[in-house]
Amino acid sequence: MKLFYSPGACSLADHIAMHEADMTFDRVRVDLKTKLTETGQKFEEINPKGYVPTLEMDDGQILTENVAILSWVAQRGASLAPHGESGRLRLLEMLAFISTEIHKQFARIFKPASDADAAAAREKISQRFKLIGNMMKGDYLFGNDVSVADAYLFTMLLWADRVGLEVPQVLTDFAQRMRTRPAVQLALKHEGLA
Repeated sequence: MKLFYSPGACSLADHIAMHEADMTFDRVRVDLKTKLTETGQKFEEINPKGYVPTLEMDDGQILTENVAILSWVAQRGASLAPHGESGRLRLLEMLAFISTEIHKQFARIFKPASDADAAAAREKISQRFKLIGNMMKGDYLFGNDVSVADAYLFTMLLWADRVGLEVPQVLTDFAQRMRTRPAVQLALKHEGLA
């Protein structure tokens, strides 16, 4: 199995989650500007969308998108999803929220159409982080056990730090807890971010 990633990109969430699940996998670095893998292969031959994350299964099947890959990891690492009758639904709900309401908004900061557009995105992301901070039920999103959604949120918090976006203290504390996890440390090391 191969995880195609770019250092510090949203694929970091999948990288962390796969380590949390104690999965064995190869990592293939992708240059998102040139659209080439570290071996020189055209990345769009692997994933026509041209962006990470991309997971290539041992049988050659390709899986893309954070929500799909993180859900797949959670299915294999049962401890990485909230428990209870509606646990899987709550996980999908949070993954979709992070993807659409936070992750997608960062594009407006990284490549803004205008200063006003970037400011509006910053405000929207700040509101969403406040909402998540108010929803936290323990050390992690769903209580005292880490989930794949925590890996995604942590990655978004790294981006917030990179662009100087203030976040609620509860999320700063959460990010610090995440940094102490061996899976996070390993993924950051692999990506040259430690």
